[in-house]
Amino acid sequence: MNESEADTADASAASEAASAGGGLSRRGLLGLAVGGGVAGLAVGMGAGLTGGVALGRARAGEGANPVYEFFGEHQAGITTPVQDHLHFASFDMMPRTDRDDLISLLQDWSYAAARMTQGLEVSASGAVNGPAEAPPDDTGEALGLPAAGLTLTIGFGPGLFENEDGDRYGIASRRPAGLERLPAFLGDDLDPQASHGDLCIQACADDPQVAVHAIRNLSRIAFGRARLRWSQLGFGKTSRTTATQATPRNLFGFKDGTANILADDAAALADHVWVAADDEPAWMTGGSYLVARKIAMLIETWDRVRLSEQDTIIGRDKGEGAPLSGGDEFTAPDFHGSEIDANSHVRLAHPEQNGGARILRRGYNYVDGNNALGRLDAGLFFLSYQRDPAQFIALQRRLSTDRMNEYIRHVGSGIWAIPAGAAPGSYVGAELFA
Repeated sequence: MNESEADTADASAASEAASAGGGLSRRGLLGLAVGGGVAGLAVGMGAGLTGGVALGRARAGEGANPVYEFFGEHQAGITTPVQDHLHFASFDMMPRTDRDDLISLLQDWSYAAARMTQGLEVSASGAVNGPAEAPPDDTGEALGLPAAGLTLTIGFGPGLFENEDGDRYGIASRRPAGLERLPAFLGDDLDPQASHGDLCIQACADDPQVAVHAIRNLSRIAFGRARLRWSQLGFGKTSRTTATQATPRNLFGFKDGTANILADDAAALADHVWVAADDEPAWMTGGSYLVARKIAMLIETWDRVRLSEQDTIIGRDKGEGAPLSGGDEFTAPDFHGSEIDANSHVRLAHPEQNGGARILRRGYNYVDGNNALGRLDAGLFFLSYQRDPAQFIALQRRLSTDRMNEYIRHVGSGIWAIPAGAAPGSYVGAELFA
């Protein structure tokens, strides 16, 4: 039997087992004590993920439906080619939950995420193969849909380590020094109900229904242990992470993310994105720090600004994306002349003006209908990954004189520690509890 035939046979066997006996339940595999839970997770995932791997290989070969592994050195969804759609969710742990509740939640999330990223349902019984008189494990709206490049990235907020109730989970001493709520910045008008959170999940996919399905089901799995604090839908990526991706445009109409760190730039990733082995704390090695900022754009005001002034504010040509100092989109800006305004966005944000500091951007456009004044409620859901939160803080302070500030408002904010990727058979964040 060749490899393809073996994968197909394993997938068929898993399907038959699920149909015959209702399948192995998520709770049965992951609701275990930490010592035995990891082993149980490895065994439980075997049959389901084998089918997922076979399915993933076939789809990857077609090239039309990428499939990304949940397990790995780093969490997917950071350097992964940026997908077209986002559903971002922030959660708070429920009162009176304990350390075991948190660990079991992360185990359950990892199990379900590992399946959904392969195009599978959240459990073997899924949406239709469980008991008819019980709610199904999977909500079913993604039945028949491919994986659509789904990635699920899980992070830990400052409040998870310690809050007004104290050290709830026995991990306060392991909180990274830089993991604190971001300081106030000029132009902040933050909604506390759309900011912060103990945990976050970033779901990115090329099909919006796949991303929404993932967050919906992970929210259901969290019931009784964590509750959804706020969430945000995004579309139309505003950055790129591979050289093959064209630079997208934001809702101001300008190309965004021209100078972003790319997935194949190992040196830049090591310097600016991944937490190193000699950084503290050791459990974050291979991880990163995520900053999310919901930035409302004053669309109607911007739309009345003349083109030449828009170019001056940004520091680039709107059509080609070239710096106003000349060249094409990827020509390095020349800040020694007067062509690029001293307070343009490009000048203030450029690494040359910030001691060489860089961040990996992964933002999305959003439109949330219209506001009470009848104006478009729209903007940029900014996401950035960096080795140290200080990189973002320094850059944001540098942007205090940005001419673009007249046309934007920061209305949401959050920061999370993103652990390294989970090893097969383990779960995201296991090192924190070791």
